[in-house]
Amino acid sequence: MPADAKLLLGGRWCASLDAAGAFRAEDPTRAEPIGPAFPISGAADLEAALAAASSVAVELAATPPARIADFLERYATAIEEETDTLVALAAEETALPAEPRLRSVELPRTSGQLRQAARAVRDYAWTEPVIDTATGLRAHRAPLVKPVLVFGPNNFPFAFNAIAGSDFASAIAARNPVIAKAHPSHPATSRRLAELAHKALHDAGLPAASVQMLYHFDNALGVALAGDARLGAIGFTGSRAGGLALKVAADVAGVPMYAELSSVNPVFLLPGALAERAESLAQEFFASCTMGSGQFCTNPGIVVVAQGEAGDTFVATATKQFASATPRPLFSRGVQENLARAVRDLVDAGAGVLAGGSKGDGQGYRFEPTLLHVDAATFLAHREALQAEAFGPVSLLVSGGDETTMVAIAEAFEGNLTATLYRAADGSDDALWQAVAPPLRKRVGRLIANRMPTGVAVSPAMNHGGPYPATGHPGFTAVGMPTAIHRFAALHSYDNVPDALLPPELRDRNPGPVQRRIDGRWTDADVGVSR
Repeated sequence: MPADAKLLLGGRWCASLDAAGAFRAEDPTRAEPIGPAFPISGAADLEAALAAASSVAVELAATPPARIADFLERYATAIEEETDTLVALAAEETALPAEPRLRSVELPRTSGQLRQAARAVRDYAWTEPVIDTATGLRAHRAPLVKPVLVFGPNNFPFAFNAIAGSDFASAIAARNPVIAKAHPSHPATSRRLAELAHKALHDAGLPAASVQMLYHFDNALGVALAGDARLGAIGFTGSRAGGLALKVAADVAGVPMYAELSSVNPVFLLPGALAERAESLAQEFFASCTMGSGQFCTNPGIVVVAQGEAGDTFVATATKQFASATPRPLFSRGVQENLARAVRDLVDAGAGVLAGGSKGDGQGYRFEPTLLHVDAATFLAHREALQAEAFGPVSLLVSGGDETTMVAIAEAFEGNLTATLYRAADGSDDALWQAVAPPLRKRVGRLIANRMPTGVAVSPAMNHGGPYPATGHPGFTAVGMPTAIHRFAALHSYDNVPDALLPPELRDRNPGPVQRRIDGRWTDADVGVSR
C-alpha cells in the first residue's frame, strides 16, 4: 500500500525518503480503515529530521522570546479557528465524543496550554532568574540548544498530541526544535495540526525546521533515535514497556527522558465517608472509571473500600452499575487485546470478577466495563501483579480492614500519578487520614481529597507526574505552565560576566517587569534598586 500523505520534514511537506510501508487510521466503532495512507518512516527520514532540527537549534535558541510567543499564540488561534475540522477528524479516528469531550474540553485545553506557554515566554517566568551580587554569580533556565523528540499518546488527540500538546508547547517555549512522533491512532488529526503549526511558524518568522513530524516508524528505529546524543531530551507518554525500552537507550547516550509510563491511581474510601454517602460514591466512581471508556492515565484503577455495611453497599451499587453498562468503543484492536490480557492477569493473580470481564458485543473494538475484587490479604500477598495497569474501563476493589491494614495497603503501592482519600464531612475520618496519607504522599505526584482522579487541570500548581513507575522522574510535571517547561531547559550559570554580555533577564536592568530572585528576595526591580 503506497503512502498518500506527506511528512513535515526539514521545513517542508515531502514524501518519505525511505518509507518502510504505510498504514491507515481505523474507525474504532466499525474496526475498518479510514482516510488516506500514511508513511511508516525508515532510517533516512529519522536522520533527516534529526539533522534538520540540529541545524536550526542555535538559531532558535537565540530567537527573541516575543517571536516564540507570537508563534504559540498564532498556533492557538489557528486551532480554534479550525475547531470543526479538527473535532470531526479526531472523533472519527478515536470514537471520543465530539461534544463535550473534544470540542468543549480537550480542544480549548490545548489552545489554552499554548497561550499559557506564550505568557511564560513573554514574562520569562520559566527561566527563574537568580542574581547574587556578592559573588558575581547569575543563573537562569535556558534552551537545551538541541532538538526535543516528543512521542504522543493515543488517548489525547489534541491536549497531548506530539505536535500540539503540553510537551510540544513546553519544548518550543524553551526555544528547542521539536521532532514530533504522531500516534498512529489519529494520523489525520495530527497532520491537520501540523499544517496549522507549519503556517504559524512561517508567519512568526521562526526557522522552518523548528517543527517537524513523522507519523510512525519501527520500534527498533525509535530506540536507535532515542539513543542519539544529538537529542537534547525526550518527552514520552505511553506504555511502560515501550517507554522503558526508549529510556535504556536514552540513558546510555545521556539524553534526559521525561516519560509518563503507567498509573493505577489508588482511591481510599474511609469508613466515615462510606457511612455518609456510599451509594453516591459508587455512582461517582463508576462515572470516573468508564469516562472515555476508561482510557485515561488518571483512571481510578484500584479502590480500597473500608469493610462494613456501608462498604458492602458501595460494592453492591458499583457492581450493579458496571454490570448494566453498555460497552463503549476503545481506541484500537491493540488496546482491546492488551486490556483483555491485563484482566486475565489480574484474575490469575487472585482477583474475582464482579461484573464484565470480556470483550464487548457488537461492531468495533469494545470491552465490557469490568469490576474486579480481592480481599486485603490477597492484595498484599500479590501486590505487584494486582497493581498492574489495565488501560480501559476496569477497576479492582480491595476490601480493606482496620487502620493497620489500610496503612499496609498504602505502603504496598508503587509510584503513581495520583492517590485519593475520601473522608467524612464531620471529621470522623481525619485520624485515619493522618495515618494513611503519609505513605501515599511519598508515592504519588498529586494527593486528592474527596474527588475522583480523572481530569487534570491546566494550572501552574498542577503536578501531572509522580515517582517511578508513574514517570521516569518525580521532580517534573507534564502539565502546568511554566513548570512543565523546565523539563526541556538547561540551568546556565554566569560567573563575573560583564552586564552587556549577559542574557536580558540577568542584566542589571530588568527587561520586564520580570520577577527575579536578587540577593535572596523576589522582585521586579533593577539590580541595586530596593522596593
